[in-house]
Formats: sequence, structure tokens, C-alpha cells
Amino acid sequence: MSELQAIIAQLPGIKLMDILDIAIVAFLIYKLLPIFRSTGTGRIAWVVLAVIVISWLTEVLKLHMLNFILSQLLAVGLVAVVVLFQPELRRMLDQVMNIKFKTLLGMEKPEQEMMPIINQTVKACETMSRERVGALLVFARSSRLEEYFKTGTMIDGQVSEQLLRNIFFPRASLHDGAVIICDGRVAAAGCVLPLSESSRISADLGTRHRAAVGVSEVSDAVVVVVSEETGAISVAVDGMLKRHLAPQTLKKLLCHELCPEDTQPEDKLVLKLRQKLQKKEKGGKVREK
Repeated sequence: MSELQAIIAQLPGIKLMDILDIAIVAFLIYKLLPIFRSTGTGRIAWVVLAVIVISWLTEVLKLHMLNFILSQLLAVGLVAVVVLFQPELRRMLDQVMNIKFKTLLGMEKPEQEMMPIINQTVKACETMSRERVGALLVFARSSRLEEYFKTGTMIDGQVSEQLLRNIFFPRASLHDGAVIICDGRVAAAGCVLPLSESSRISADLGTRHRAAVGVSEVSDAVVVVVSEETGAISVAVDGMLKRHLAPQTLKKLLCHELCPEDTQPEDKLVLKLRQKLQKKEKGGKVREK
């Protein structure tokens, strides 16, 4: 109670810069918190949190011996965390460094150009599914995935059904790797992705599906998989795999994940107005629904 009264007593002394300082810290925490949703960075956060809680408890309960041992361990704890979680720390730093400034400020423009890309992707996946051609497509979002570009071949080409089908043609040299689509373009092909070690993945799924789940665990990417054995289409997001998707379902899912929600009603309105104009040009009557 005395601590609460002390805090209330300090409120009149808070300055404008103090409020601005708190607001900036809260904003950065809110924007950077999704990074810790991935499995690797989540483990680091839980380890650090557990050490802090145990240290606090030993001090409150006056467990002097345990507190002394823990304080000695904390002296080398930072080095141990760096050694044990080196891959996870590297990925987390890559994610932080690769976040776009406009995305951090919430000023990113609506990605209306994603709709043609989604349409071309769905057409390619539908054809490859029918022909039983394996495919692995990664849509990069705030995590730029530059570290995986180096494992493949840089392309920087326009996304089209023909290009995707040519890349994953069974006799093509890049068909075994993953295609990474970044900023609406095919950035690289033949890329090697990290495999998931999750026990929740079905035993009948192969390397492509484990790679799809793996990269979705360490980033916010949206990954599309076409099975070579069954032709089934799957999508991995946030470490979860959605299987046996129809082309229409795939399109809706990609629109939901890759297109801003506030642009979808506008797209429907534009489509409706375009249909009305076409009817007027043909001399037909326009009926309002």
C-alpha cells in the first residue's frame, strides 16, 4: 500500500517527456512482440523470464544459499544463452534488422498488387496439383528471409503461372528447393529451408512439408506446399499446417494472410462498379442487389 501511495505522490511530477518515453517504449514492445511468437525466440524469452522469476523468488524468500548460487550462474548466464541459442538469436536479430520502417510505424501502403500474384500462384498450384508436381512457395512478409536467399539462385522475376511451373518442373535444376516471393516478386529459387522438429507433423509427410512448417516457425512467412505424391495443397502459417485445400480455399487463405483487410471491401466495390459499367456498355439494365 505504501508503494502505491509513493507512486501516486510522484504523478504530479511526471513531465511531457516522461509520457513520451513511456509511449515510445510501449509502442516498440507492441510492434516487436510478434517476433517472439516463433518457437526459437519463444524459448529464449521463457528461459530469460524463468531466470528472472527464480532470482526474484530466492531474494524474497531469503534463500541465501540458492540466491548466491544463482547469482554466480547469472554471471556467466549471458554467455551460456548466446552459446546455447546461437541459431535462434541470429534469426531473431535478422528479423529485427529486416523489419521495414513503414511496417514498424504502421504506414505501409495497401498491397493491392498482391491480388494478381495470388491469382497466378493459385493457377500454378492448381495445375501442379493435378499433374502431381511437387512445389514449395514461401511468401515473405516482415521477416525478409535474406539468409535463405543465399542457399538458392537469385531470380528477381515477375510472379507468373508459367514461371512457377517451369521452376518446379521435375527435370528442372531448381525444382527440389523452395521459391521465395518477396515484395511481390520471385526473389530466389532452389532455396534450402530449416526443417521442423515438431512431433505434431504427421509421419506420412515428407521434407517439403517439414520445411514449410520449419520456416513458418522461425518467421511470419506464409508457405504453400504441393505434394508430389498426392497432389494435395497445404499452407503453413505460424507453425501450423492446413492440409488438403481446394484452389478456392487456397485463394481465400492467401488473400486473408497477404492482403490488408481494409482493402478487401474496396476491391469488391471496384469489381461491382466495373460489372455495372460493362453492363451499361452492352446496353443492359443494371439491377441493384
